[in-house]
Amino acid sequence: MAKKRKQVPSRRGNSARSDKKIPIQDVPFRQRKSGQSLRDHATNVGLLLAGALLFALAFPNVLVRFGFYPAAFIALVPVGIAIHRMRWWVTPLYGALYGFVSYALFNYWLATFHPLAIFIVPVIYAGYFLVLFPVLWVADRLFGRTAFLVQAVVWLAYEYLRTQGFLGYAYGILGYSLFPAPVLIQIADFGSVWIVSALVVLPSFFIAQVVRDFPGESLRSSIAHVLRARRPEVVGYAAFFLFTLGYGLVAPVDYSESRTWRVALVQQNVDPWVGGFRTYERSLEILLRESERALRNDDPDIVVWSETSFVPSIDFHTRYRQDQERFELVRELREYLAERDVPFVIGNSDGQLVRNPGGELERRDYNAVLLFGAGGDLMETYRKLHLVPFTEHFPYEEQLPWMHRMLIEANTNFWEKGEDWTVFEVDGVKFSTPICFEDTFGYLSRGFVQRGAEVIVNLTNDLWSYSEPSAMQHMGMAVFRAVENRRSVVRSTNGGMTTIIDPNGRLLDLYPPFKEGYLAGDVPIYSDNSTLYTAWGDWLAYLFIGAAPVILGAGVVRRKIDKSRMDVGQ
Repeated sequence: MAKKRKQVPSRRGNSARSDKKIPIQDVPFRQRKSGQSLRDHATNVGLLLAGALLFALAFPNVLVRFGFYPAAFIALVPVGIAIHRMRWWVTPLYGALYGFVSYALFNYWLATFHPLAIFIVPVIYAGYFLVLFPVLWVADRLFGRTAFLVQAVVWLAYEYLRTQGFLGYAYGILGYSLFPAPVLIQIADFGSVWIVSALVVLPSFFIAQVVRDFPGESLRSSIAHVLRARRPEVVGYAAFFLFTLGYGLVAPVDYSESRTWRVALVQQNVDPWVGGFRTYERSLEILLRESERALRNDDPDIVVWSETSFVPSIDFHTRYRQDQERFELVRELREYLAERDVPFVIGNSDGQLVRNPGGELERRDYNAVLLFGAGGDLMETYRKLHLVPFTEHFPYEEQLPWMHRMLIEANTNFWEKGEDWTVFEVDGVKFSTPICFEDTFGYLSRGFVQRGAEVIVNLTNDLWSYSEPSAMQHMGMAVFRAVENRRSVVRSTNGGMTTIIDPNGRLLDLYPPFKEGYLAGDVPIYSDNSTLYTAWGDWLAYLFIGAAPVILGAGVVRRKIDKSRMDVGQ
């Protein structure tokens, strides 16, 4: 007589509804009709495209200037639903599709930034999601009620990991989309952008799981059912959200008694794709004219020019007169600075002669910031520490010669990597100058603050992309650098977004993009408080990275134990 099969409760959260039809995604593939299979694929593709659109919409875009950040809270809902519908063997293909499309839409401006960038970045993210989707699918299958939580942890671990190494790229971290909502990002002063990402990622995967567990019901009955069946999760997230709101109301620092630093930020709006001596000459003419207007009308304490605003290497051509035209241009600039009693911060290509291993002198160039004191003396230099992959450096010439050749043929200008964490000081104000891409990484601004910087002064050249959404997306990340360290952030750009951000992440002033002129304003010098983020760094991201494999591993072990028990009970 055969043994009666032991009944094992489902982990899907709907075991009580035994009369429900089996969802089509749980029917073995061989049992489906080909037409149904095609409809399934079409539905999954549609869901992923919807998710990619929501992802791009959450950030600054051509339709919404500052981005529609509420979309970030639901951007992954279609993705979570699609992942649950998939068969395991197609998850990599779907992941590659989503990664490519989402970044092609979100970073569409890469097509003008660099000829290869719009190909390279979406392909890289297609590769990332090719790996990530199967992991999210496993989390969906291994965990019942808590699947959404495990998927969120996996996603947050991925967000941090993709900012590391040669390919590190911070654009598209979902938490950054909330920069227009200061009250929701104050919590970044102890958890960085990762805790803000958790705020928006959790509801997406939760809603996707609700759709998974309670399909086919009316909206009213589904909401009522979820509130009853998922009360701990709903209450827990509500508490997290309310805590974030409350913290956002009480955490901002009071800098009203702090001294101020009057800055003039010159925006020359010169096309960076047009080179040659005449362009450099015209750029200097604009820079000197706008600086003189600022000195005459606004009495600044310091004048700041943008990244490589003056291209000929000032230090190199002062010492080595190999190019007479460029030397004359450098001399004109230095004579102007010598007659001014205000310090200047200038983005410049810093060329240095060094001896190679063979003992011969060769020129090496750095993307740099030069500080000239009152009277025009060169006081100190900062050389960029974190270079942009592919467009500023490519260390794989021997391993990938064909790609290196493509980059060279596309007129890529490679730089040497700096070594010193420079903190400038002028009239008692200590500041550091991350260049362009560097203010998208929290660890750099944190490192400068740890070394004494009271203000972060970012010099950038976002006119490269001819895109306001690109400049806005970049500025949104700079807002987080202010909140994380409770320091003012100043951005001087060639074309946008030139701005002053207070220690609470609020825009005190914003100059119109792609317009010649200057922005003058008072920058709060606040350094009274040290934040948990400044002290501990990306501790929360490390927690996600450590937790994700442990939780997934525990799920695999539990599944094997359950299977063994079922086999014994048969």
